[in-house]
Amino acid sequence: MALLTPQGVKKVFQFQKPEGREHLRRLLNWEQFDEVRDSRRSILLDTLYESIIFAVGKGFPWVEVVKVVKFTEELLEETKGCSITEAVTILGNKLRDYQGQFNTTHLLALCDYFYFTFIHHYRLYQYVLGQDQEVNLTVTQLEVCAPPQPLPLAEGKDRDLWKHEQQVAELGMAEAQKRMHVLLLKEALQLKQEHMLQKFLEVPVQQSRVLKREELENLINEVIHIQIESLKEELQCEIQATYDILDLKLQKKTLNLNAPIPFPLSITGQSGQDESLKFNKSYKEKKAKVKKM
Repeated sequence: MALLTPQGVKKVFQFQKPEGREHLRRLLNWEQFDEVRDSRRSILLDTLYESIIFAVGKGFPWVEVVKVVKFTEELLEETKGCSITEAVTILGNKLRDYQGQFNTTHLLALCDYFYFTFIHHYRLYQYVLGQDQEVNLTVTQLEVCAPPQPLPLAEGKDRDLWKHEQQVAELGMAEAQKRMHVLLLKEALQLKQEHMLQKFLEVPVQQSRVLKREELENLINEVIHIQIESLKEELQCEIQATYDILDLKLQKKTLNLNAPIPFPLSITGQSGQDESLKFNKSYKEKKAKVKKM
């Protein structure tokens, strides 16, 4: 308590609570301790810190704030193992002992403070501060992922407009995938055609003889047939893909014609009002076209 001075408690009060508690610990000349494992010392430090906050809040002079801390520390020490009746008696005696160090208003405030905190929760204080506590501590390292930094509000969009843009983007992606599918399918059909022709032409080559006119005509007809069938299959695939792409384009066009109006509209002066009227007129014309379709 020798290091506890009016200037010292003033600094404790001026700091934020974590820094204030740490400064108070140094003023009390306590060694550093584990807040979790040594909960009794941690709660005792909290009690002394709260007594400073109380005293300053009630307008005690800084010299008297030091005495309040001393009063608190003595009361906690002298009431260890006592009954609540004995604790009330000890509190009354200590208030009489300090009667000459506080004025009547501050003495009554000190009496009320300890009665409504310490005495009201006396059994809890005795359980925590009067005996060693067994601590079963399990430490688990957990990674805390902070949420992503939100974009500025100025870059925000109306929800309906954002959904509309997402739908348009999905249709555009589906169209691109369909075109890529057509290209891959054409390559696959071309490879299939080449494989069939190669397999068909291998037989005459392996026989190593001059083909007759009739055999040559049949061979040519068969090759033409393979090419026609392959071309037919390719055309069917392209027609179906073209139909699907046109359907996607129609969906995108319909979405664009029914695009939601951003709200509220950005209107600045007469020029802004004119742009707003043009936008509404254009939107109504688009809706009329959709109804005709």
